[in-house]
Amino acid sequence: MVITVPICLLLAVAGLAVYGRAEAVGDARTTRAEVGLSLRVQALVHQLQRERGLTNGLLGGEESFRTPLAATRKRVDTALRGMRPERAVEDVVQRHLRRLAAIRAAADRGTAGTDTEDRAATLTFYTTAVDALNAVDPVTEAATRADRQLRDGLAALRELAAAKESVALERGLLNGVFADGAFHGREYLTFTEVRATRVAALVRFRQVATAPQRAALKNAFGTKDAQRITAYENQAEGAADGSVLRADAGKWWDAMTVLVDDLYAVQQSVSDDVRDRADRLSHNAELGLAAYLVAGTLMAALVAGLAAFASRSLTRPLRALAEAAHDVARHRLPATVVRIQQSSEDHGEFLPSAEVPDSPEARLSGGTAEIAEVAASLHKVEHTALHLAAQQAGLRRNTTESLANLGRRNQSLVRRQLSLITRLERQELDPDALAELFELDHLATRMRRNAESLLVLAGQNPPRPTAAPADGLEIVQSAVAEVEQYRRVLIATVEPVRLRGHAVADVAHLLAELIENGLNFSPPTEPVEVHGWYDTDDDTCCFAVVDHGIGMSEADKERAGARLSDSGEEALLAAPTRFLGHLVVGRLVHRLGEGAQVQLFDTPGGGLSALLVLPGRLLVPAQDSSATPPPARPAVSSLLNGFRAGVARAEARSTQGVSS
Repeated sequence: MVITVPICLLLAVAGLAVYGRAEAVGDARTTRAEVGLSLRVQALVHQLQRERGLTNGLLGGEESFRTPLAATRKRVDTALRGMRPERAVEDVVQRHLRRLAAIRAAADRGTAGTDTEDRAATLTFYTTAVDALNAVDPVTEAATRADRQLRDGLAALRELAAAKESVALERGLLNGVFADGAFHGREYLTFTEVRATRVAALVRFRQVATAPQRAALKNAFGTKDAQRITAYENQAEGAADGSVLRADAGKWWDAMTVLVDDLYAVQQSVSDDVRDRADRLSHNAELGLAAYLVAGTLMAALVAGLAAFASRSLTRPLRALAEAAHDVARHRLPATVVRIQQSSEDHGEFLPSAEVPDSPEARLSGGTAEIAEVAASLHKVEHTALHLAAQQAGLRRNTTESLANLGRRNQSLVRRQLSLITRLERQELDPDALAELFELDHLATRMRRNAESLLVLAGQNPPRPTAAPADGLEIVQSAVAEVEQYRRVLIATVEPVRLRGHAVADVAHLLAELIENGLNFSPPTEPVEVHGWYDTDDDTCCFAVVDHGIGMSEADKERAGARLSDSGEEALLAAPTRFLGHLVVGRLVHRLGEGAQVQLFDTPGGGLSALLVLPGRLLVPAQDSSATPPPARPAVSSLLNGFRAGVARAEARSTQGVSS
C-alpha cells in the first residue's frame, strides 16, 4: 500500500496529461475541419452575391447581363451541391433558398421586375439568404480560445465577409437603380445603410487584422476601379431627391465586380492564413501527444521496475505464507477436523497433541519479522480451530446420544402405556369411558411418533420394523391416526398399491409429519386433503398432501426444500426448532433410498401442496408379491405432471373417499 498509492497517483497525473493532449489533438482537428467548412461557405456566398447583382441589373432592364448570369447560376448550383453533406449549412439552404428556382424563373420572364417593389423583394430574397449563410459560423468559441492568433484571424475573416457583403449588396442595389435611371421607394435609404455597414465592418477588420492583411485591403480600395466607384457613389448621393441618374449600369457593374473580386482575394488570403494556423496547431498538438505518450510509457516502465524491485522483498515470503495458509484452509485443517470427528465418534475423546500439524513458520524464509509473526498467528489460529472442532464434535455426539437416549426411553414408556390402554379398552364396557380411552390412545400414539422423531433425528434404526406389506390406504389411515386434528383430514381416493414391509413405518411417519404441518398452517375450518395414485409411466407411487392455508414465499419454499432433502447432522444444529418436522421428513426420505423425494408446490387458490414420490422398488407388484421391480429414477417434470394428473383423478372420485 505504501508503494501503490504514490505509484497510482503518479500514473494518474501522467494519464491526465496524456488525456489533455489527446483532447487538444481532437480540438485542433475539429477546428481545422470547421475552418475548412467556413471557407466553403464564403465561396458559396461570393457566387450568390454575384448572382444577386446580375439579377437585380437584369430586372432593371440591362439585358446584357443574361449571359454572365447563366454562368454564375451554374457556379451557385455547384457550390450548393457541395454543401449537402453539411447539416448546419443544408438547413439554412433549405430554409432560405428553397424558392431560388422560382425567383430565377420570374427574373427570366421579367415578371419580377414589373415594378420597384418586386425588384426590391427579389433583392431582399438574395440578401436574406446571404446574411443567413454569413451567420453560419461552424468554428466554436471554445476551439479558438486557446490561440489568440487563430481567434483574431477568424474575427478578421468575419468582418471582411460583412464588408464584402455590403459592397456586393451596394453593387446589386445600384445596378438596378442605374439601369432604371432613378431611386424609388426606400432604395436610397437602403443605399446609405449599406455604405454605413461597410464602413463599420472595415473599421472592425482593421482592429483585428495583421499588417499584411490591412495593406492588402488598402490596395484593394486604391485601384482606378475603386476611384470610379467613388465617383458613381457621389453621383448617386446627389440623386437623393429622386432626380434622374444618367450612369452606365454596365460600367458600374464592371468596376464594382473588380472591387468585389479584389475583396474576395483579400478574404482568401486571410482564409489561407487561418487555415495554415489551424494546420499548424493540429500538427503541434499531434507532436505534443506523441511526446507525452513516449514520456508516459517510459515513466510507466520506470515505475513498474521500481515497484517490482521494491516489492520483491515482500512478495516472496508473502507467497510462501499464502501457500501455507491455502494448504491449511483447503487440505490440512479439513482433513484434521474429519479425523477429530471420527476419533470422537469412535473413542469419545481427542488428543490434540497427536493431531495438530506442524507450524508453517518453518517453511518461511527471507521474510521480515512482521511476516514471521503472521505465520505464528496463523499457526495459533489453526490450533484453536482444531480444538474448537474437537469440542463441536463432542457436542454433536453428546447431543445425538441424548436425543437417542431420550427417544428410546420415551418409546419404551409409550409402548408400555399403549399396552395398558389396549387392555383397558378390551375390559371397558361403558361407551363414554371407552371414548375417553380412545382419546388417550390417540394421545399416546402421537407421543410414540414424537419419540420416533427423536430417534430419526439421532440417526437410529426404525423403532417399528415390520416385514408385512401394507396397502396405501392403510398407510394413509395410520398416518392420519397419529395427528392431533385428524377429524379435519379428508382422505380422497387412494389408488390400490402395496408397499414393502420395511418401508411401511417410515412412509406412515413421513405422511403424518406432512399432514400435521398442513393442519398447523391452514385455517381450522379448512380440511387437509390426502391423495394417492400409481403412475404407470414412471413406475412410481405418489402421495399428495394438499392444504389451503397461508402457503409459503418462494424464498421460504426454497429453504424448506433444502431441509426436506438434507440428511446431515449440521442441519439439525443450525435449523430453527420450529422446522424440526422438515428435518425428520428429510431423514426419512433419505432412509427410503434413491428415487424417493418430497417436493413442494403452490396449491391453486392458496396454500401449499407436498408431493411424496416413492420409486417402484418399494412397491409390491400385484402379479408377484415376492418379485422386486427394478429401481426407477423419475424426472422432475414427470413428477409434477403426475402430481397434477393424480390429484385430478383423485378429485374426480372423491365422492367415494373415506373421511377419518
